[in-house]
Amino acid sequence: MLKLWNTATRSLKEFKSIKKGKVGMYACGPTVYNPATIGNLRTYIFEDVLHRTLALFGNKVHHVMNVTDVGHLVGDGDMGEDKVEMTAAKEGKSAWDIAKLYEDRFVHDLERLNVTVPSGKDRPHATDYIKEQINLVKKLEKKGFTYRTSDGIYFDTSKFKEYGKLSGQKLEEKEAGARVEVNEEKYHPADFALWKLSPSTSSGSKRQMEWESPWGVGFPGWHAECSAMSEELLGQPFDIHCGGVDLVPVHHENEIAQSEAAFGKPLANYWLHGEFLLVDGKRMGKSEGNAYTLDDLIAKGFDPLAFRYYCLGTHYRSKLNFTWEGLEGAQNALRKLHTEARRLSIGKGKKMPSAFVEALEDDLNTPKALAAVWDMLKSGSSEEEKGAMLAQMDRVLRLGLEEAVGQSIAIPDEIRDMAEERQNARQNKDWKKSDELREAITAKGWIVEDAKEGYELHSE
Repeated sequence: MLKLWNTATRSLKEFKSIKKGKVGMYACGPTVYNPATIGNLRTYIFEDVLHRTLALFGNKVHHVMNVTDVGHLVGDGDMGEDKVEMTAAKEGKSAWDIAKLYEDRFVHDLERLNVTVPSGKDRPHATDYIKEQINLVKKLEKKGFTYRTSDGIYFDTSKFKEYGKLSGQKLEEKEAGARVEVNEEKYHPADFALWKLSPSTSSGSKRQMEWESPWGVGFPGWHAECSAMSEELLGQPFDIHCGGVDLVPVHHENEIAQSEAAFGKPLANYWLHGEFLLVDGKRMGKSEGNAYTLDDLIAKGFDPLAFRYYCLGTHYRSKLNFTWEGLEGAQNALRKLHTEARRLSIGKGKKMPSAFVEALEDDLNTPKALAAVWDMLKSGSSEEEKGAMLAQMDRVLRLGLEEAVGQSIAIPDEIRDMAEERQNARQNKDWKKSDELREAITAKGWIVEDAKEGYELHSE
């Protein structure tokens, strides 16, 4: 039975996997034609926390994340240019080179965010599963779910009676518009391409990525890859399907329709979706000039893990409003956590606080989980017990705290002297000199923060 996690259950206590102790989890990965935005990256942080939480509760997680290197057209529909081929033409490179370039950059971003990236066969590429996608279309054709137009083979959504069950939007309510282009050859605006025919070579617009098929030379529709690869690697049904909330009305509805029509059983039992990231209360986008990347954050002096902390401070099902001031607050909080961690040492066998575990059980309530971390550090437990608990908690949060426990950083005498001089200037109310010394300390890679009793120094 399909369950949209947000309405069916919000407790990991209620979650039941198909095979006890094992979880099959599929996450829609990147389309590798440009750098990932921080809005994209927020989704992968949430999925990483889900993976780690399931493992914490004793499950072996088989996590698959696809890479879309062909078939995703501009506008997310069935018309226009292929995004990868479009970037290749602009940059004067091959589509294959563009796909590799931006996949490598995407993986590097996730690694800097302490997100575990599926590898090998668990990070399948659409271009490596052309045969499986063709077989999927052949199954659908044999069962009468397809029709042909001048530009490809389409799925007839009217033949799949449960179309719209994930989003709750009925087929008759879907109209040609923002996410579904007008195509007069379609039987219905919501119908979608399973196999697109390549343009004629005589038109001068020959594609780089195209393959032979029973219907002619072409390439797979965007949605076909996820159905083909998830069935091949996880079987059908599998336990959990993840992605951004923007994928629900089209991509995920289409995955469900073609998978269940082809194989006659559910695609996935549970669906989890991460909400949008806004910037200063506005939609993120190139046209808005606010489609920030992780490199943009780093260029302004922020630690990538400060962004991870920022994301954990808002529930994955709630919109996150990104501001530079908010990110600065997250970085300051993370630095304080690292300072606390270095003061501790790891003892033996102390269990995590129940409040932390209960927060994760409660639909991955990471804001409450972070609060539990701070509460634990204020508790009366010994430094060894706190160190042990913090290390265990960080195996889910992955904020670099486990590595920081007990690892004191030697402060150079020069930096200490400058900080002392600045403290004297503050006591003498010489604010100009105080500010100059702060800037000089920062230029040497250190941060000085005023505290109730003196100051604290942190390395950047």
